[in-house]
Amino acid sequence: MNRNLLLVALSLFTWGLGESFFIYFQPLYLQQWGASSVEIGGVLGGVGVVLALSQIPTGLLTDRLGPKKLMWASWIIGVVAAWMMVIAPSLPFFIVAYLLYGLTGFGIIPMNAYITNVRGNLSVGRALTFVSGMYNLGSIIGPIVGGRIADQLGLHSIYIVAACIFVISTFLILLVQTVHEIHPDDLKQASGPKKLLGNPRFWTFLALAFFTLIALYLPQPLNSNFLQNQQHLSNTTIGIIGAVGSLGNAFATLALGNIASFWGLLIGQAWVGVFAGIYLLGNSPFWFGLGFFFFGGYRLFRSMTLAYAKPMASLSETGLLYGLLETAASLAVIIAPVLAGLLYEQDPYSIYRTSFWAILLLLALNVFMIKVVFPRMHPE
Repeated sequence: MNRNLLLVALSLFTWGLGESFFIYFQPLYLQQWGASSVEIGGVLGGVGVVLALSQIPTGLLTDRLGPKKLMWASWIIGVVAAWMMVIAPSLPFFIVAYLLYGLTGFGIIPMNAYITNVRGNLSVGRALTFVSGMYNLGSIIGPIVGGRIADQLGLHSIYIVAACIFVISTFLILLVQTVHEIHPDDLKQASGPKKLLGNPRFWTFLALAFFTLIALYLPQPLNSNFLQNQQHLSNTTIGIIGAVGSLGNAFATLALGNIASFWGLLIGQAWVGVFAGIYLLGNSPFWFGLGFFFFGGYRLFRSMTLAYAKPMASLSETGLLYGLLETAASLAVIIAPVLAGLLYEQDPYSIYRTSFWAILLLLALNVFMIKVVFPRMHPE
């Protein structure tokens, strides 16, 4: 395996370990600061706003400047933001730190562009899901240990551990090299004309992915609050459920990363539908853990949108392509938490019910559009 690809994967594994210490407990920590469910949804949606504003400029800069320095910048900002969350004296300061941490999501664009170029003999989909899978493998341990630490020492302590781990991850990413060579499979693309912005198939797919991502992400933002407030589970138990979810993410991206992107899109949606259905019917930690395993379909769908859309752009538009796709994902992250907060205030179960029926509808629409409509659309 390419040395640089391995370094990115190890850095993501370490980052996933650190982030998973607190990410499942973030809504609970905001609740501890005194935020309501609607306010929590607004804060989580604010991360999407920050990301949405950064994605397209980042994509353009990636095409112009190359991905490595932008990757480095995102990791360094993440470390700084993590330590700001550690020292936060008040809720407003913590929110600012968390929004800055959310900004590091812009790094996924240069990272994906970098992975695409150093993938070696792997397909684009396999390379992207491999690195994503390594992140998710790292995320398995953190929630369990983080939950125990939170129960014994308080939620604040898990942010200290996470910030220390992020330093190690940043050291690893700083070891990657600049790559000037074009991947052999992309040489033909490199000489092709610019075609992305004039491609109606791409814009239609982008809109379809956007609405699908809202439905898929809707049950996630307040899931921890649901488990604590409605099911009365401890932080340790919620952490174990989070670890099972990370295992599902890892399985979905590593075991299913080689399948055709079309089937990956469908399986990803179906998995999250199963997750929502189980949470509607489940009544014990076992069922909630099993259900959260299937939320791994969200990660699979995210990776497969990139793999499916990659042939629609020339090589010089790779950053722009990823920027537009990540902007759509960020907009979904803006809308879904706010909608989840409003639904949760009325009926906590309604977030799962709404997601379940929306996924069924969008799953059928995805099949119809990709298999019937897209083949009839001229690409330019």
